Amino acid sequence: MATAADRRFMAAAIRLSRKHLGLTGTNPSVATLIVKDGVIVGRGVTAIGGRPHAETEALAEAGDRAHRATAYVTLEPCAHHGRTPPCAEALATAGVSRVVGAAADPDSRVSGRGYAILRAAGIEVEEGVLADEAADLMAGYLTRSVSKRPEVILKMAASADRMIGRPGEGQVAITGPQARAQVHLMRAEADAILVGIGTALADDPELTCRLPGLESRSPARIVLDPQLRLSPGSRLVATIPVAPLYLAAGIDADQSRREALESRGVRFLATEIDGGRVALPELLDDLGALGFGSLIVEGGAAVAEAFLKEDLVDRLCLFEGPGEVGSGGIAAPVTPASVPARFGLRFETRYGVDIFREWTRMR
Repeated sequence: MATAADRRFMAAAIRLSRKHLGLTGTNPSVATLIVKDGVIVGRGVTAIGGRPHAETEALAEAGDRAHRATAYVTLEPCAHHGRTPPCAEALATAGVSRVVGAAADPDSRVSGRGYAILRAAGIEVEEGVLADEAADLMAGYLTRSVSKRPEVILKMAASADRMIGRPGEGQVAITGPQARAQVHLMRAEADAILVGIGTALADDPELTCRLPGLESRSPARIVLDPQLRLSPGSRLVATIPVAPLYLAAGIDADQSRREALESRGVRFLATEIDGGRVALPELLDDLGALGFGSLIVEGGAAVAEAFLKEDLVDRLCLFEGPGEVGSGGIAAPVTPASVPARFGLRFETRYGVDIFREWTRMR
């Protein structure tokens, strides 16, 4: 039975797992702590790129101290053989006496098998400790494993009068510096960020992470651009050395524009067009096949409405600033009062003068 100490060490492991969110390729960012006599003797988090796994890193740090220790792992240890033995076997070989796990792994090569290997080796196993908290941080990996598409995070910032901007005025400051910093942290932990071509043309954004020290963690940028209207001189194109840029375009888009953009490093997503718009379910399937686990949708209003209408949103992140845009503004496609019933409020806080609320899809 899980103890208060188990929950405390697992909470620490979950915090550690955030270290490499968005940096581990198709693998989840998992953390492992090796604890002996109430002291952490080994720490590990999935390495950048996805290998080595967290268990391997933690066992290497612990060395001989892993013998008769307890391992806290935020995801069931893997059970399948690749170029290296599975992590479940590595834990058994190291002589740990107990393994405490958090989230279950839906991968058919792992599900239940990792724990079975441990139990067969005589190791005590405690499953499901802070499982929901661990799964929340790995939602991108878990969604892609089950649904074969990335987790979709719809992020919006609205004024007190429920507006997101003004037509033709580009970016309008809605929130303060603390909230904007939080948005950049969200970008640093995501695999990709998406906007429509209307937003790309009106705002000329970079969509990069500009927090000091985290610039290298900018996500891939994706623009819904069926007719390839994006300018080769845009900031999105100029910042390709910082983060990849993908355009979702139709096969009938102008070939000369495609070649001009491609020569500057733009990548293209094969896209189905439905009524002049990108077919979103098919696009998400393709992104999942490419290994993207988490996708932030930042705008604009029509794109947000489309994702909501097609029931493709898994997480809603809404920022509310204290100021008003006034008449003539662009109405927010979703507000705290109009969040669909399929979402449950998970978190609410303040960043400076701004209110932040997060809802997740109820399962």
